[in-house]
Amino acid sequence: MTTRLTLPKRPLPNSKGDGVFRTVIIGLSLVIIAVFLLSVYLLGRDSIPALQQFGLSFLSQTVWNPVTKQFGAASLIAGTLITSFVALLISVPLALASAIFVAEYAPKWLANPVSYLVELLAAVPSVVYGLWALFALKPLIQKFQLFLYTSNPDLVTQCSTLRGEGRNSVACFFMPEAPVGLGLMLAIIILTIMILPYTASVARDVIRLVPSDQREAMYALGATKWEVIRGAILPFARAGITGGIILALGRALGETLAVAMVIGNVPEFASNIWGSTATMASMIALQFGDAQEALHRSSIITLGLLLFFVSVIVNYSARLIIARLTPQGIK
Repeated sequence: MTTRLTLPKRPLPNSKGDGVFRTVIIGLSLVIIAVFLLSVYLLGRDSIPALQQFGLSFLSQTVWNPVTKQFGAASLIAGTLITSFVALLISVPLALASAIFVAEYAPKWLANPVSYLVELLAAVPSVVYGLWALFALKPLIQKFQLFLYTSNPDLVTQCSTLRGEGRNSVACFFMPEAPVGLGLMLAIIILTIMILPYTASVARDVIRLVPSDQREAMYALGATKWEVIRGAILPFARAGITGGIILALGRALGETLAVAMVIGNVPEFASNIWGSTATMASMIALQFGDAQEALHRSSIITLGLLLFFVSVIVNYSARLIIARLTPQGIK
């Protein structure tokens, strides 16, 4: 005699609950889209007076003077791009070196503390970076600038003459006008430190995700450690590494407080790598609260709109680059 097992009845799918969940998810997604569109609308609406007054010349004019009501963003755009891309150029090799060391070379007892310290750099507030730059880095840069002054008196005189005539030279580009410490170089250094953990953390994680089969296949062919990293790990992880680099670039483009504290905030092109200049974000932070006249306020908001679109373009470009670099098997 056989006994028949009775399985417990499964509850029927709750179509009502699925519908509620779908509605909530769609609603939250629409909120994100609405915030994006509302930001574009408000920034665009308040930018109309400046765009009507200056047109496309707003992007090419170099004078930013609220007293004479002349507003041109060319020097601010240049300051933003120079500080961001030079900081990125310096930080990427450092970030990749630290990621490869942590993921491939360091023992576990050392890799975990180093990873934690690198990630901790991203959690430090911008104002702390700015204060640290003012009290720790600025005196060092001033001493170095003073050394350049005292050791090259003839070059100092020559550069002063050239700058008075509105000219410059390669040697003068590296000679400061005065040993003040603040300026473009200090902003680049502090930005380099601030964006380094973004690339390093992402690169470390994607390197660790590379399948062990790829490593073992290279080792089986007699490859060295560096050849395995170069031929099997970095090509597989390049999409993720590129994503981390673009993420760091986005942070650099929009960084405000730390840069505003150290860059000098002079809305003009820097005549040398030590010279004072300004970025779009630093100018917004410093002048928005004092912009009482309509044209001045509209010009500041136009800077915000421009920075907004630059961030969107950078992120969209990142998606295209990552899609192109991602291996076909994991798309």
